Amino acid sequence: MSSKNKLLTPLTLLSVVILLAAFAMVIFYAPVELTMGLVQKVFYFHMSAAWVGMLAFLVAAVAGGLYLGRQDLKYDRVSASSVEIGLVFTAIANFTGMIWAKPIWNTWWTWDPRLTTMTIMAFTYIAYLLLRRGMDDPSRRARFGAIYALVGFASVPLTFFSSRLLRTIHPTIFGGSSADMAMTGQMYQTMAVSLVAFTLLFAVLLWHRSRLAAGQAHLAELQAAQDEALFGGDSDE
Repeated sequence: MSSKNKLLTPLTLLSVVILLAAFAMVIFYAPVELTMGLVQKVFYFHMSAAWVGMLAFLVAAVAGGLYLGRQDLKYDRVSASSVEIGLVFTAIANFTGMIWAKPIWNTWWTWDPRLTTMTIMAFTYIAYLLLRRGMDDPSRRARFGAIYALVGFASVPLTFFSSRLLRTIHPTIFGGSSADMAMTGQMYQTMAVSLVAFTLLFAVLLWHRSRLAAGQAHLAELQAAQDEALFGGDSDE
């Protein structure tokens, strides 16, 4: 356990270094896109945050499936932690998208299929957290949370493929039928570094949050044992 914790510190530092490198590449290395201008640079962070949000919900679903198969609460903690982190990155994706949309679309928000499905996805996982808050029993909470994480994941591919299957004004960088952005080699390199940086950051945050959740669960067990001892002693008297 201690060896794993020792690995977490250098991994955290590495994620910070790569994240700073990604910021530097966005600002100084990646050229300005011809059509959209300087505001296009926000897309490196927007896309990376959106990717991590969907990746986090995938991890939550996998961990939920592992809990159902093994009945180990550590998988429930990973699943819940991943959903929390996924919602944070989804919010970052939405806010950076709004920063980009205002000068390009002349509006902060429009009910475009990609934006609509991403909103549905976010509220799906907000409901997941609310569901968990309404249950006190850890095993019951973990079981319902795991099932919800698996079912709720259906909103993730819906969001990802919405800009490819439906009529949308949202640009498609990878796999689009036409070039929505005039991307150069330097831009793709910057995008790759940004994706790696955000992915590593997610892994580090998930590790930290899961450890915190484990500590909280241990404290809750100690508190429950103490309360049982106190009230048990009173009832015997």
